[in-house]
Amino acid sequence: MLKADILVKTPKGLEEVASKRIMEIPGLKAISKPYGFSGIVLVQCHNIKKEEALNRILKEVPEAEKALPIYAIARSELNEIITTCAKVACGVVSSNETFAVRTTRRGSHTFTSIDVNVQAGAQIQKVTGAGVDLEVPDKIVWIEILQDTAFISITGREVQWKKLWPGKPYVLPIMRAISIVQMPYLGPFEAAKSIGARIGRAIQTFEISELIIAPKEKISAIEFYAFLSGIFEGISSRYEIQKRSYGREVRKVPVYIQDLYQLVRERAGENLIVTSTRGIPISQAIGKIVEMINEGQVTILVGAREGIPTGIFRFADLVLDLAPGITLPTDYAASSALIALITILDQAKVFPKWKKRRRA
Repeated sequence: MLKADILVKTPKGLEEVASKRIMEIPGLKAISKPYGFSGIVLVQCHNIKKEEALNRILKEVPEAEKALPIYAIARSELNEIITTCAKVACGVVSSNETFAVRTTRRGSHTFTSIDVNVQAGAQIQKVTGAGVDLEVPDKIVWIEILQDTAFISITGREVQWKKLWPGKPYVLPIMRAISIVQMPYLGPFEAAKSIGARIGRAIQTFEISELIIAPKEKISAIEFYAFLSGIFEGISSRYEIQKRSYGREVRKVPVYIQDLYQLVRERAGENLIVTSTRGIPISQAIGKIVEMINEGQVTILVGAREGIPTGIFRFADLVLDLAPGITLPTDYAASSALIALITILDQAKVFPKWKKRRRA
């Protein structure tokens, strides 16, 4: 079996760099890619305390994404791993804390990582009386299995960077109350399609209520077709990535076509924002923006090349300049507007707070 005091996780390909940096610290020996497994460096401490070594690795080796102090080593047999985890947890996890088990298995075994998580978790809960919280636990029990050896570590949850945690602002519900009205970008087929694809990807990223493509006059059908095909291609490509990556249901942004002037007539009296270099800085409109969001649906108009016609300005609640002194390219304008809106609303503490999902 392998021996180590600290297990370091690195990006694949940086194991040798990390191990050399670690061995520059006096008293440390590093073994990169044990058994040929990528992303792993095992560290042995000689004439240096484990806590000091851990702190120096975290402070001096940016290639180390995680540095896990080893509490125990077991043979990679399911029963031995479970028993060892329970013994270690007794002195580290208290009954008034929550915990989660994270197992990474490398090599060939007769059990799965899920088997380890479930059975080790049940035994730890039995001997400690602690509760299980898979999303934001107080403690994490790390089980790193490398062929015939299982390394067991326990850390606080701060070791694991999470996208969401209780109390963090959650923008999605408000994004679903935003409509983007985009004037079409017209021109050579490939250029129009490329711009459309970038806009589509950006719009789908935010999962807004709807995207409305709004020409203001008679336009070339083939150029419009190119732009629309790009929009749908961009939305679909981003949507497929989101479905694979997110642990929640993803909403595909619907796309509509409507004449710009008729849309403005139809939405007169509603919350309407025009983006233009002729507008006021967004910092001067914080109060009004918050008021509009609190009222409900908000429609944001975005131009292309020549911008939103100035006659429409009279019908808007706000005309905003997102970056005074800079003219934003068409493919960045909508996403810039949404990011600016998110920043303003976050400062105003308008967003709801993310809450843990209830489990059955």
